[in-house]
Amino acid sequence: MDLAEVEATARAAHAGQTDKAGRPYTEHLRAVADGVRLRGGDEEQIAAAWLHDAVEDDKLSHAWLEEAALTRRTKDIVLAVTKRPGEPPEDYAARILATPGALLVKEADLAHNADPARLAVLDDATRTRLTAKYASMRALLDLDAES
Repeated sequence: MDLAEVEATARAAHAGQTDKAGRPYTEHLRAVADGVRLRGGDEEQIAAAWLHDAVEDDKLSHAWLEEAALTRRTKDIVLAVTKRPGEPPEDYAARILATPGALLVKEADLAHNADPARLAVLDDATRTRLTAKYASMRALLDLDAES
């Protein structure tokens, strides 16, 4: 799959889904893919950025991912950034750090998730909870506050 096909697949998979602020979820996918690109990511990482939540959100199956015409590295990055039910954050972070190329995708994801403008539209309790969650993950991944 080329990047245009990956983007189209991700957009179709997440069609109708919204984020916590009620915005189309595909805006988040675009922002993460752009963030990976701006951080110097390669095509495999950009493809993974488009698909980074597809398996986690049950929009595409693990079997679909394994059968997709994607590189093994892209698949591994998607699987690395896919949270597993009940998984401790430390284990999740360790998997990301152990997977070549995954940290850049997660960094772009966290940067967009923690965007003050994006968080500002949420209620106080949600904003406080998510801000702490994202800061904790950044610390586990040893990402500085400026990334």
